[in-house]
Amino acid sequence: MTEAFIYDHVRTPRGKGRADGALHEITPLQLGTQVLQALRERNRLDTALVDDVIMGIVSPVSEQGAVLPRSMALNAGYAETVSGVQVNRFCGSGLEAVSLAAARVMSGMAPAAIGGGVESMSRVAMGSDGGSWPTDPSFAPRVNFVPQGISADLIATLDGYSREDVDGFAVESQRRAAQAWKEGRFGKSILPVRDVIGQVVLDRDEHIRAGTTVADLGKLKPSFEMLGQQAGFDAVAIQRYPQVEAINHVHTGGNSSGIVDGACGILIGTKEFGQKAGLKARARIRSFAAIGSEPCIMLTGPAAVSHKALKLAGMKVSDIDLWEINEAFASVAMRFMRDMDIPHDRVNVNGGAIAMGHPLGATGAIIVGTVLDELERTGKTTALCTLCVGAGMGNAAIIERI
Repeated sequence: MTEAFIYDHVRTPRGKGRADGALHEITPLQLGTQVLQALRERNRLDTALVDDVIMGIVSPVSEQGAVLPRSMALNAGYAETVSGVQVNRFCGSGLEAVSLAAARVMSGMAPAAIGGGVESMSRVAMGSDGGSWPTDPSFAPRVNFVPQGISADLIATLDGYSREDVDGFAVESQRRAAQAWKEGRFGKSILPVRDVIGQVVLDRDEHIRAGTTVADLGKLKPSFEMLGQQAGFDAVAIQRYPQVEAINHVHTGGNSSGIVDGACGILIGTKEFGQKAGLKARARIRSFAAIGSEPCIMLTGPAAVSHKALKLAGMKVSDIDLWEINEAFASVAMRFMRDMDIPHDRVNVNGGAIAMGHPLGATGAIIVGTVLDELERTGKTTALCTLCVGAGMGNAAIIERI
């Protein structure tokens, strides 16, 4: 099978996903366009060598619909032969797009493709695309549907994570992200976003709250307690997990992933593509995998899919230098570290989505780029990226620095 190499990646900073956020005025089309333009300009790329642009988009409606990646490619001035497609695996969509781009390259069906994602959560609200999973009364009860926040609190209850535990994890995410920005660790890949007249509107992650303390977070009210108790979702979760007497609601806006806008793109190609384009590969993709998991608790897929990706790559846990897991909720990352038996000092070393935010369709691609930069900075070799996914799924990918 042909090897798939990562040649470059760029991402926008993440802007607060609300009307007063710095990126609210920038359309999803423009976010993606600027990413594609940067990949072309940074690499003096002949875009006719690129086969496809594959982007994760979790709410592919309104401004994010109508096969937006094709419009991005055309708007960015790419060759007309470059096609585009959008994919949705909920929070894992960006990583799925990277994996699909790699699969096309590895199968010999494409010399090069761009995988990434975009989500403008301030302009297209989460859940705008609807769906039977949460809304169809003939289906939702069959899978014990509860909102993700209830699932996160269920994990914390089962595992015995206290409010202080999850807040402590969140504070460390903030500290690491602030330190990474202070030391310029993201500078190699950040694309300042510009408005229609060319002025920079955002050049660093806007969601970070440097200096946050456990005492600060302790003042926040649980986000999902009322939903669980008054809407009956606690009872649904307890019916599925009868060993739980009551759900301990510990998650808040301070220890859960932030709602933000952002985009990312990763250029993937064969060895021959790199030679033709005059580019040096930065990493190879060793494996990628997806898995289904129990849909009520929903967020426990990362450990199982990581083991699957390791098996496909012929690797062991001890072979991985750095780990990136999307911090959808603090308890998700904490359970992952426990299940994989890995220390926190090898996981999300530059912070995560609790501090910097989770632009749904883009996050999976962002963490691949983030950990590649960190491998290069530290001289380490291997990394595994993974995300929990709605409806009970998980996906993962392993990269190796060259």
